[in-house]
Amino acid sequence: MTEKFEAELARLREETLEMGVLARGMMADAIRALVAQDLSLAGSVKDRKAELRDRLHKVEDRAYEVLTLYQPFAKDMRTVVSCLKVATALERIGRYGKDIATVVGHLAGTAPLSGLLSIPHMARSAEAMIADAIAAFEAGDLAVFADFSSRDDQVDALGYSIFRECVTYMLEDPTTITRCANYVMVARYLERSADHACTIAEATVFMVTGERVEIK
Repeated sequence: MTEKFEAELARLREETLEMGVLARGMMADAIRALVAQDLSLAGSVKDRKAELRDRLHKVEDRAYEVLTLYQPFAKDMRTVVSCLKVATALERIGRYGKDIATVVGHLAGTAPLSGLLSIPHMARSAEAMIADAIAAFEAGDLAVFADFSSRDDQVDALGYSIFRECVTYMLEDPTTITRCANYVMVARYLERSADHACTIAEATVFMVTGERVEIK
């Protein structure tokens, strides 16, 4: 019974990490598609939404099965609960990647404003937080979260900067309104993705230590 339980718990973690690879890839490809105005790549990101949903359901079903059959406690229980929280955050990140991919279609054929403003920089910062959160969850290493709050603040600041720049563009030239509205939406998706990286960090801390923390 113990060996089978440990195997099931390991598989749950593995499936959660596999979902992380998918969600992180969707976000990264969506940003690449935005920068390159690559409609084909954007389409491939949107096509992955169904797989993302299916993987979330798979993690949920396995977690509920482990809870029902084995009734884990202490750190094992925290691991199951954390996998559920992490999977939910990853699903949100992947869906924001899909939303950014949709924006690519809205911007097709339009000239980017000033290199997409600070969006590429903001995207790199958010993607790095996502990657670090997933890696820390896999390794159970909490050291990477020491500066997560300040990194999240930096992503938020870039979002505010993009908003202010867009307001200036729209006031000076009404023909930029549609492009700027889409840029603001992308910035919002990136800001929320960084927030979900913080959620993954919080779940990882809980899994490892049993302590409930708030990182924002």
